[in-house]
Amino acid sequence: KDKFMNKPISAALISVAGTMLSDGERRLIEQYRPLGVSLFARNIENRSQLAELTRQIREAAEDENIIIAVDQEGGRVRRLAEPEFRPYASQYVLGKIGETYGQEEAEKAVYEHVLLISKDLKDCGINMNFAPVLDLAFEETAAVLKSRCFGNDEKKTAVYGKIMVEGYIRNGICPCIKHMPGHGRVTTDPHLGLPILNQPLKELEKDFFPFEKLSHAPAGMTAHVVIPETDAVNPVTQSAKGIREIIRGHIGFDGLLISDAIDMKALSGKIGEKAQTCIAAGCDAVCYCGGDSEDAAEVCKKAGFMSDKSMIRFEKVKNLFQNNVYVADYEAVARDYESLTGRIEKYRDNYDATEVLNRMKQTRGE
Repeated sequence: KDKFMNKPISAALISVAGTMLSDGERRLIEQYRPLGVSLFARNIENRSQLAELTRQIREAAEDENIIIAVDQEGGRVRRLAEPEFRPYASQYVLGKIGETYGQEEAEKAVYEHVLLISKDLKDCGINMNFAPVLDLAFEETAAVLKSRCFGNDEKKTAVYGKIMVEGYIRNGICPCIKHMPGHGRVTTDPHLGLPILNQPLKELEKDFFPFEKLSHAPAGMTAHVVIPETDAVNPVTQSAKGIREIIRGHIGFDGLLISDAIDMKALSGKIGEKAQTCIAAGCDAVCYCGGDSEDAAEVCKKAGFMSDKSMIRFEKVKNLFQNNVYVADYEAVARDYESLTGRIEKYRDNYDATEVLNRMKQTRGE
């Protein structure tokens, strides 16, 4: 086991097909030792099954600290859903509490949101949440994103984001701020095409602001968006200049940088090529969501091993996993949270981003 623990880690967060590991998936995790596994709605039936799946993943990796991540933002994007789990509010709803009932009420609801979600995740063996979303909402913001934002105010977004980041850390869950450096202005859904931000960098400083204020976050996710003033060809995820000058430079982020899903149509090329290009550009790891074992193996091969610098960033992430969730009276917190969030009307948006690519694949019979 000690020898295995020294085995290099693949710079990839892969995904699996179902609610339990197949023999092939177990072997894949043993062989490639990915940085982590991202879970989706297809992987989750109930609490006991989810806890068993995460146990199987740790057992296959022979590592308690393998990242097991999920998108549990709230609103439409919640992989742990009813009836087993609480129906958490979207960030849009949380942002509206401040506009309607004041900043203090909103901040309270945001922390309760984090506390309750942290307990759900910890209880089921999950240690990373791909949240908070720090993108800003504009009139033109694509439907896939709009209800997932706190709003258009960059200062309030930074305040709510800080409560989430620090709350998750305190409760032993690694937060992952997204989508750097901000793609709230785009009208193209990156699941389906490549968004381009034609605004000058000076104007985009508003979008960068929440990420700058939370540049100390332990992990962050890139945006598949082209910013022509920096790199007219490559989306930030695959742009060495974009990552170096904007994410690591202007924003000052030095945490673990994970690509957004490389299965999205915003990135072109074969899956292995996409992984290779993201790592070459400066991502610490790539995220693959499709659940196909052959593709996952190819991603691990082409992403290669985590660099020494990436491993230092990962060490900081691992350290916070030791923190435990403390809720003095879970039901009282839940009642108060429901009282605060229940007053706000939900964003009227029927676009469901959850696993949209997987549904497209099923429709095509892939």
